[in-house]
Amino acid sequence: MSTLQRLTDHGLVRPPRWLPGNVQYETIMGSVAYGVSSETSDLDVYGWAIPSREDLFPHLRGELAGFGTPLPRFEQFEQHHVLDPSALGGQGRCYDLTIYSIVKFFNLAMENNPNIIDSLFTPVNCVLHSTRVGNLVRENRRLFLHKGAWPKFKGYAYSQLHKIATKAPQGKRAELVKKHGYDVKFAYHVVRLLSEVEMILTEGDIDLQRNNDQLKAIRRGEWTEERLRIWCVQKESQLEQAYAGSQLRATADEPKIRALLLNCLEEHYGSLQSCVVNPDRALETLRNIQAELERVKDLL
Repeated sequence: MSTLQRLTDHGLVRPPRWLPGNVQYETIMGSVAYGVSSETSDLDVYGWAIPSREDLFPHLRGELAGFGTPLPRFEQFEQHHVLDPSALGGQGRCYDLTIYSIVKFFNLAMENNPNIIDSLFTPVNCVLHSTRVGNLVRENRRLFLHKGAWPKFKGYAYSQLHKIATKAPQGKRAELVKKHGYDVKFAYHVVRLLSEVEMILTEGDIDLQRNNDQLKAIRRGEWTEERLRIWCVQKESQLEQAYAGSQLRATADEPKIRALLLNCLEEHYGSLQSCVVNPDRALETLRNIQAELERVKDLL
């Protein structure tokens, strides 16, 4: 049973009625997945679901592309700070839930969105729910990686670095700044993101917990802000070289990713013959017709 289904059954969340039973994959994200959490950490849960055929293929419900006002389509469901009082033996636990449509999830993964990519590379013990279709995507997770990860991860990392200098801390974050002189939570995310993209470029893989001792040290305040910024300058230079020498594709292999997506949908729905035309199959049919016409042209 998915986490979304369990929380729905307990009346703690109210997603669209069809959604809980169609979740294909859920995994714990955040500090738990990176191996730097405490017992009191909230659980960030990411996942994806498969909507109805009509939602993914609107022409099945009579919509014409580009004409009129299209009906709304499901993209994602989010609910934060969901308290489950029965969790942890009655101590309670808060959940932050984000469940995507499979199509949006694939698009974000193809763009190498760091959070989405991370959700496919979480440790096995972080996976809360995975169907046969979910397993299929996770087994093919390296298919989404390409050299475009470098600018994407770099952008996210330097966004975190910028927040250290500009974002006014509040609540617990203000306490961190008072204790350590700057926001060490932003700092560990900077190092995490740049370390992850280095693994992508050099290995074509990600181990989210490989550098957790380093990340824990940063969260404890063992790095000054000056040390962090010097490390970033040096790491950026190394990553530019890693990018130049990487054996990964320059961009996403969209045809293979599309084939994986259609395979997932067929696993879930059955045949997609009435929903989508396979261009390769159509081309093959035309070639067969042409060959047959050539064969009998003297008889016509």
